[in-house]
Amino acid sequence: MRLHRTLVYAVINAIDKIFNENEYADQIVRKTLKIDKRWGVRDRKFLAETIYEMVRYKRLYNEIAGTKEHYTRANIWKNFSTWAILKGYKLPDWHQFEGVPARRIKGKFDEVQKDRKIRESVPDWMDELCVKELGEAKWEKELHELNQQARVILRVNTLKTTQQELKNLLGEEGVETEFIPNQANALVLSERKNVFITDVFKKGFFEVQDASSQLVAPFLDIQPGQRVIDTCAGAGGKTLHLASLMQNKGQIIALDIYEHKLKELKKRAKRDGAHNIETRTISSSKTIKKLKNTADRVLIDAPCSGLGVLKRNPDSKWKMQPEFVDRIKETQAEILDSYSSMVKKGGKLVYATCSILPSENENQVEKFLKNHPEFTLIEDRKISPLKSGFDGFYMALMEKK
Repeated sequence: MRLHRTLVYAVINAIDKIFNENEYADQIVRKTLKIDKRWGVRDRKFLAETIYEMVRYKRLYNEIAGTKEHYTRANIWKNFSTWAILKGYKLPDWHQFEGVPARRIKGKFDEVQKDRKIRESVPDWMDELCVKELGEAKWEKELHELNQQARVILRVNTLKTTQQELKNLLGEEGVETEFIPNQANALVLSERKNVFITDVFKKGFFEVQDASSQLVAPFLDIQPGQRVIDTCAGAGGKTLHLASLMQNKGQIIALDIYEHKLKELKKRAKRDGAHNIETRTISSSKTIKKLKNTADRVLIDAPCSGLGVLKRNPDSKWKMQPEFVDRIKETQAEILDSYSSMVKKGGKLVYATCSILPSENENQVEKFLKNHPEFTLIEDRKISPLKSGFDGFYMALMEKK
């Protein structure tokens, strides 16, 4: 296996931006892949996988290369050299690779395998928190799965096409996909490709959405013609799924505190042909009060630690701090308490997170139900990254008496 100079430099520049300029890994990967239109599928695969791998195993490579947390240009090259040696690449005769101790790198790698925090590359505080909440054996298995590469999952927009038709149309554009058992609107890419340049994407035939995330909207038990409120809509992944399930009938009110995210939702809704969505920015508590007791269904896709989606957002484990997890739990409780008021009698509420921590999930629901006896729990569901192979998620369906 050979290393190509332009690709390696692109990786080095990407890592520099992620750790020194605090940019998000997924955004940097997207920007990097657009640098040279001449790059083929193998080049793009190398770039995406290498950048994510170096971010994912930052602590491991720091330990082996002796670079600690200092991301100078020279240290980024040392980490890349460590990655390349461990992946079996022959280092080319470049000055950046002079004196790289290949044997010592391999020996050090074997040496650190006994320490989970280094081997699986996770901050001490995060490891301790997850052991406390999940137990050591379960956390070890989940963590290993969360370090695997995330697969690209598409959600079929049933307002415009079917699962089989989309599979056929993508195949005609050179994008091979596979079905996912028991998920009628999902397709998984057989090989990572840029699906955003396809004609079918531009026509709004699909959205990119993880298989676990696709389970949330159907869990809300919605019917066409209802009034549904998506309270933390963001850029609208689940909002658009709700629109397709409702067949454009009824009303969806998409709320968020960030106006720019709702603007992106509007663009996506137009492309997808979703016409029953109204966006409202949460500017004060009045926004919520005006909607009190008005919704048949309310979705609270709550802000969370994101510990269930580390495989697609590996940089978050390095940017997150323990105090953030404590603050987000308080925010979750406040949101549940406030936003649940929008559910009318006989209506239903789903509380969902992409976390695997009980303190953000079933514990929050338990406390909420104690304080709100007008609600009863119908069903809750925990999705394990280990068991599913996809993102970790939690969702609880409740009904207002």
